[in-house]
Amino acid sequence: MTAIEDIQKMGTAMKELLGLSGSPVGVRIVKRNDEIAEAEPAGGHRFCQALMRGRRGDHVVVTAETIACPAAARAFGFKPLPEALKSGKGLVGFGITAEESVGQQMFAGMTTCKPGEIVQLDVFPLDAAGSEPDIVVVEDEVEKLMWIVLAYMHARGGERVSGSTAVLQATCVDATIIPYLEDRLNYGFGCYGCRDATDMAGGEAILGFPAHYLPGIVRHLEYLNRKALPHSRGKHALAALTKQRGGGDPGSCSSL
Repeated sequence: MTAIEDIQKMGTAMKELLGLSGSPVGVRIVKRNDEIAEAEPAGGHRFCQALMRGRRGDHVVVTAETIACPAAARAFGFKPLPEALKSGKGLVGFGITAEESVGQQMFAGMTTCKPGEIVQLDVFPLDAAGSEPDIVVVEDEVEKLMWIVLAYMHARGGERVSGSTAVLQATCVDATIIPYLEDRLNYGFGCYGCRDATDMAGGEAILGFPAHYLPGIVRHLEYLNRKALPHSRGKHALAALTKQRGGGDPGSCSSL
């Protein structure tokens, strides 16, 4: 078990090292017989909106009674999937797929938790954590997430990282449930729902990883910040190419 003060420090360190625009978000998955979180109930919120609030500094909880997204409600085992979504008709209606069979398969392949297993989702900014999270979720510009993936790879001995997504349920399934059930980092580019329902910017993406990787990830981010991260952001190789080409735009045809 990691001390709460250390979790807070690691959340702050990750934010400062990468220049994140908001806090990494801790998600504690509360099952029956676990300690219930005392926080503002996120009534009428989608899970992606709860994460957005956590990123901005709020501590909220999501339950079967308060969650607003039917797909996320099924993913967390809170409620059955509505027939309109299960059949694929819903995605055709939203203009996401042109065929019901495609939508049906997209939901059939969704990674889900067992019905009734989870009673609450405790969502909070990592740098102000009051309990130990199960999953850490980070939403930000793709370049910043890249360094987290690299640090995670170091913690796993260099093993390549695979991503799984249906471009649906990006925050609930891709960034939370898959990391929780499969004990690994997963990433995605967002989805129709979270981009519509939150302040997720066009150049941002999302990833999540089991919290037990947090110490190793932060340690390697600190290592990367000594040389690799600032060197890459300094674009030294691009500067050398620009100088070689006489100071013109290295990507323009006129400079060739």
